[in-house]
Amino acid sequence: MAEGLLRQFDESRENTFWVYLDSAADLNAAVDGARTKAERGAAVYKAERDHARRTQAGLLRALDAAGVAHTSYWIVNAVQVKGGDEKLVEKLVEKLAARADVARIETDDVIQLPKPVKAGTHKRVAGVEWNVDRINAPKVWDEFGSRGEGIVVANIDTGVDYTHPALEASYRGNNGDGTFDHNYNWFDPSNSCPTTEPCDNTSHGTHTMGTMTGDDASGNQTGVAPGASWTAVKGCESNSCSEQSLIAAGQWIVAPTDLNGQNPRPDLAPDVVNNSWGGTPVRYWYQKIVDSWRAAGIFPSFSNGNAGPGCTTSIEPGMYVNSYSSGSFDIDNAISDFSSRGAGENGEIKPNISAPGENIRSSVPGGGYGSMSGTSMAAPHTTAAVALLWSLAPELQNDIQATEALLDRTAVDTDDKSCGGTAADNNVFGEGRLDVNALATAAPHSPLGTIQGVVTSGGVPLPGAKVVAQGPLDRTVHTGADGKYTIPLLSVGNYKISVSKYAHVTATAEVTVTEGGTATGDVTLGELPSAKVTGSVSSSRGPASGAVITVVGTPVVATADAQGYFDTTLPLGTYELTASHSDLCLGRGRAVAEVTGETVLDIRLPDKTDTFGYTCVAGPADFVTGDHKLGLTGDSGSEKVELPFPVSLYGESYTSGWVSADGAITFTEPSTDDENGALPSAGAPNAALYPFWDQLFYLPQFDAAVYTGVVGTAPHRSYVVEWRNVIQMWGHGERFSVTALIGEDGTISYRYKDTVGDFLEAGAEATIGLENADGTDAFQYSLNNPVLTDRFGITFRTTKTRVDSGSVLREKPRDTGARR
Repeated sequence: MAEGLLRQFDESRENTFWVYLDSAADLNAAVDGARTKAERGAAVYKAERDHARRTQAGLLRALDAAGVAHTSYWIVNAVQVKGGDEKLVEKLVEKLAARADVARIETDDVIQLPKPVKAGTHKRVAGVEWNVDRINAPKVWDEFGSRGEGIVVANIDTGVDYTHPALEASYRGNNGDGTFDHNYNWFDPSNSCPTTEPCDNTSHGTHTMGTMTGDDASGNQTGVAPGASWTAVKGCESNSCSEQSLIAAGQWIVAPTDLNGQNPRPDLAPDVVNNSWGGTPVRYWYQKIVDSWRAAGIFPSFSNGNAGPGCTTSIEPGMYVNSYSSGSFDIDNAISDFSSRGAGENGEIKPNISAPGENIRSSVPGGGYGSMSGTSMAAPHTTAAVALLWSLAPELQNDIQATEALLDRTAVDTDDKSCGGTAADNNVFGEGRLDVNALATAAPHSPLGTIQGVVTSGGVPLPGAKVVAQGPLDRTVHTGADGKYTIPLLSVGNYKISVSKYAHVTATAEVTVTEGGTATGDVTLGELPSAKVTGSVSSSRGPASGAVITVVGTPVVATADAQGYFDTTLPLGTYELTASHSDLCLGRGRAVAEVTGETVLDIRLPDKTDTFGYTCVAGPADFVTGDHKLGLTGDSGSEKVELPFPVSLYGESYTSGWVSADGAITFTEPSTDDENGALPSAGAPNAALYPFWDQLFYLPQFDAAVYTGVVGTAPHRSYVVEWRNVIQMWGHGERFSVTALIGEDGTISYRYKDTVGDFLEAGAEATIGLENADGTDAFQYSLNNPVLTDRFGITFRTTKTRVDSGSVLREKPRDTGARR
């Protein structure tokens, strides 16, 4: 075992590995007698944590003595070890492999997120997306009154844009009054996001969540269960998912923690978890996590993979017997060509079921919508179907076996025995096509009732108040614009209603729900004393007009006027204020306000600067073209170019470079990676400029090509590299152009043309920035963020560089310290 592992280290140059112990907690015994989901979750957490503490003690002492960094995970009874240099790793692995309590040692692998298949578009059906309509979700909404209320879904994915209009209202961390609490609702194990707020740097996770709960109340009904609430874990750093993040994510699902990773709360675990990821080869490394979810009453929904049409192409963890995986069918009810086929583990029929997965329109970061295809898009339909079912049939909640049986029994049989199986259950469609109306019809129905009420303050309706009902079932809703709220599908019994809103005093009421009845729970809230807060926001460029001022932990948001001034009103107390600007060359400013009466304060926005000293200025700019056509075509490859003058980047001088077909320029070696990533990164490419690092494609009928040239006169010449009329590989064919201007005086400027819209052509999956030669320093302007507009420019300089007034970049104005 040790010899094989060391060979892998030598080949991959990795020094991180996993030590798995040879025992596991008895989960069946742990949950025996547990009656509720909260009790089951607590029992699973305690059993696995206690077992890991007991069995890992000797191993942890040995690792402490070796002086190596390590992290313990109770959910798989394993320890991740960062072993240092190669010699230390070799000795350590040999020593650990000889331990009697060690079952196996494995390298730290990376799972590639299945790339969504290129999608077209389809018209919506009366405001509801075709795929949502196809599985009959609207019938369940209308005929059974269930939209998933009271059920919490989660995804382990690339993150979620929690401010998206289709997702903001259903986020469990939304307090309903404009404030958000991300504790226990969001987890980013690798700290990939720039702040502690949820983010999505590839759009995959926002898209899958939109299919589960998306509804912007303005006609974009993308979600199957828009009444459900959601939480999320960023198990995938970008287009790939580290083993560490996925294991940490699986553990968090059983026992969510606060933002510091502390104080686990199994009672706040989601009901259903969507996993639109997976890979090969099969190692069964995630099986214990799926077992833990099932024992805790959490439904494990997985995609089956995009490796079709061949048989035996199901990916793990979806191919496990204990996972419930989804294949993909299209608008014509035909299986998608890419949809992976079974069989799965031990000859199990896989997928378990099929759902719409082709040309699925859903939410993408930035508030927009885009279409994607893949079993990644199919699995959220199944996840949300479980939410609808459990909402209308409380007796089925968290009963995984009974739910799977009902899903199987009500699926529309679709005969395809090309990969084995029967007409009713085969390795192409599984049990058949998902039908949530049939699912709801076949479900048991217990006595249910409703609570309705209106929340007022000062005699007028109070919108956005948070209403929590606690009783036989726990539910949370928010009041509408008219101050009214409705909580349907409640089991009969007594409930306590608690109502809260920012700047108001919390109030309660008690009501009784009867079968088929509607109980009234009206509540009145009083206001807290407050005072006026005024101030100004500025940067090195002067007043920060349009800056957004946020009062942390409150719903209060203000916008600076043309002179940078703002004013607002806050309840008496101490607050942290932050200010941000749409100009990504500016950082976030902060100030603390002690509000005891009228208060005045100023906030300064710093220039963003990397370690070396690069800063930037962005804004409208003329587009510049090249005149010499390079030989790059298709969608990959690099071509070497000789530079007309030495080019300086991070203190190094270069006389030649390689122009990549995928929107990058490298100076030490050609780029072979068309999958963009975050900056900086030790992995290649390095010593590079990234005007638009993404998968670009060249159609000759559009005169799509790469051109170079030289503009200006010495000593202010610029070498031009233009990517002309390219399209994003997975987009809808929108042509755009990008130019890099590499200055003789050390400046670097990027210019953009036809980069319109709010998705791929605007940079939704591109990296924009620059990076040094060893991947230790970089200026990342944006990562997978649609921030570009037509005729837009970004100019980078070091703090020592002066630029003439003809450039987009202006000389930094002298700060006199005077107030404006």
